[in-house]
Amino acid sequence: MKASVLHEYGPASNLKYEEFPDPKPGPGEVLVRVQAVSLNPIDWKLRSGAAKAIFPLTFPAILGRDVAGTVRELGEGVKDFAVGDRVFALANRTYAELCIVKSSELARIPDKLDMTTAAAIPLVALTGDQLIRKATKVQAGQTILLTGALGSVGRCALFAALEIGAHVIAGVRKQQIHDAMDLGAIAAIDINDDVSIASLGTLDAVADTVGGASATKLIDKVKPGGIFGTVLGPPSNAALHPTVTVNHIMATPDPTTVVHYAEAVRDGKLKLPIDRILPLSQAAEAQTVAEKGGIGKVILTP
Repeated sequence: MKASVLHEYGPASNLKYEEFPDPKPGPGEVLVRVQAVSLNPIDWKLRSGAAKAIFPLTFPAILGRDVAGTVRELGEGVKDFAVGDRVFALANRTYAELCIVKSSELARIPDKLDMTTAAAIPLVALTGDQLIRKATKVQAGQTILLTGALGSVGRCALFAALEIGAHVIAGVRKQQIHDAMDLGAIAAIDINDDVSIASLGTLDAVADTVGGASATKLIDKVKPGGIFGTVLGPPSNAALHPTVTVNHIMATPDPTTVVHYAEAVRDGKLKLPIDRILPLSQAAEAQTVAEKGGIGKVILTP
């Protein structure tokens, strides 16, 4: 197969499009013919070596967590899928024409949802949903502040919080305030404006997808006994707030949740903008673009 292969840590240009041995499915595994892959921040953190203390790579390495494609081969004991099924998942080593997924972590793509859109969903949906339901443990009627509400993870977190019945204040850039309100937030503030942060009342929880200086300020606003949920690790001043529980989550596979969000996207209840679609052979360029940040997802297609 062809794959985008990393031979050493470093810049995006280290990704090389080349031949790589075809993977073979073991018991309980499915071989997927990749049709689309979504880029995520973890990809360039792994590539650069920024995450090697927690997630060291063995070279040559293939990056990628999201995949949408069709079932090509079933491993021993797999009975829930058939060759040709349209599937998607949070997986590993997806920057390739073929990848392996555990059958227990694989889901069928809902009818009338295209592959490109399906590939954008798994990691951001699971991260956003688990940030709300597992990290911040939001309850109906509670007021939370969600940072990065217009990012892909943020949109999924906002969707989850609204499903629960929480009141969400969006922490976004000044120019994004109107758009955040359109997504269902009860209010929105400029996350870079200290005056706006200072004017906040007491919060039941913060769901943070941004980190940095804003996180250290927002934890001050969480009520005693409240929760600060984060996808980026505790704020640097967390120890100064012993009455606030800080919960850090990393997404774990859950096919049922992925399908739920996919159906919401298909039905127009949730929007996950796609910035551009590039061929897998241009993975280095795609990472360079995605690493600069923005609202839309970047997709690779073999």
